[in-house]
Amino acid sequence: MSDKLDRRKKYTRMVLKDSLIQLMNEKTFSSITVKEVCSRADINRSTFYTHFTDVLDLLYSIEAEIIEEMNKSLNAFNFAKEEESIQMTEKLLEYIKERKEIFEALLENNTGTSFEKRVMDIARRCVMNRALTANIDAASYLSTFMVSGAINVIKDWLFNDQKQSPKQMAELISQFTNKGIGSVN
Repeated sequence: MSDKLDRRKKYTRMVLKDSLIQLMNEKTFSSITVKEVCSRADINRSTFYTHFTDVLDLLYSIEAEIIEEMNKSLNAFNFAKEEESIQMTEKLLEYIKERKEIFEALLENNTGTSFEKRVMDIARRCVMNRALTANIDAASYLSTFMVSGAINVIKDWLFNDQKQSPKQMAELISQFTNKGIGSVN
């Protein structure tokens, strides 16, 4: 009986999350109501409130899930090795591409949350762990510069139909990061 309830609970949460993402891709986050999410999910409001306090709580749940998955994925790689860094970037890009609708909603829609900043913080930590420099201030600024550029390149790729494969984009980002603008042919 407990497994059946867990599956139902997971299903309900999944449907609510999917409904919110669909709505976020249609309209601004601030104009989305619990009633609209429930209507889209074909779930009554009392069921919604069993799982979440409001639409923002639902959004935070989506963001937390993605951040957790990204952290797990990043912890599997050794950033000191360029090959693994490229593989890690490629895996992240594949993850983003598979969840295109979610990332478009979270990165494009003005939600008032700090999702993009939290993603940047994760990436900065990885870059800082890779930095082999005694000047920690310079490494901090460099990591901010590199990560901001990479995130904006990824957003551009995401919002422009991903013409390049995740592997091609990972190689480009690595090339820009490691060799700078002089590496562009």
